[in-house]
Amino acid sequence: MIIIAGPCQLESKEHALMIANKMKKICDDNGFDYVFKSSFDKANRTSLKSKRGLGLEESKEIFQALNVAGIDTLTDVHEPHQCEELAPFVDILQIPAFLCRQTDLLLAAGKTGLMINVKKGQFLAPWDMKGVVDKLTSTGLPKEKIMLCERGTFFGYNQLVVDYRGLIQMREFGTQICMDATHCVQQPGGKGDSSGGNRDYAPYMAYASTIFKPEAIFMETHEDPDNAPSDGPNMIKLDDMEKVIKTIKAYNDVAV
Repeated sequence: MIIIAGPCQLESKEHALMIANKMKKICDDNGFDYVFKSSFDKANRTSLKSKRGLGLEESKEIFQALNVAGIDTLTDVHEPHQCEELAPFVDILQIPAFLCRQTDLLLAAGKTGLMINVKKGQFLAPWDMKGVVDKLTSTGLPKEKIMLCERGTFFGYNQLVVDYRGLIQMREFGTQICMDATHCVQQPGGKGDSSGGNRDYAPYMAYASTIFKPEAIFMETHEDPDNAPSDGPNMIKLDDMEKVIKTIKAYNDVAV
């Protein structure tokens, strides 16, 4: 299993390396592969005034530094041209949930030949992701390089629920599957000018998903979530991640 984890936004090279090195050691100690995740631009923030990130050029240097340090990386893209620009600097491209059906973005991502992690839209049924898979494979990208990620489904306003059957249903397309344990406890736009959430629930979402043997579990983490520039309410504290990873391992080891 792969553990995908990191801060919601890139803040600096030093900050990225600090989190990545801590997480890699925890994952190495527990027999998991590790991929560092962070965003260079949060293009879908609730408020225009919210911090968006470091931007593409500065972030390329950070991803390159992480790769030099032997750490695999993942970041999300929002516009087609970003796919080709980022391909030399990261290992996995991620398609955000709100953009998961954007044809031009999917085609540009598929043409890079990288692993593509697609967040299932909060507004989609799991079987609706077949069209996403078809768009990506039309570029020649093999299904083995496609990962479909469960991150919850809208349940009324500002609330998400997780139907774990979706992991089974999406795997039937022949792709890999991923569980996003932190965004599924998010409350989109729930604080008016930003999203809310409850990080206390996130580890349980990860533990429950091990029954379905996902190829990856995705979790955002930060040393001080309450003062992070984005997604603080649903990020797991970095100091808690060792316990969370050890517990994931325990559940994963006994899951059939």
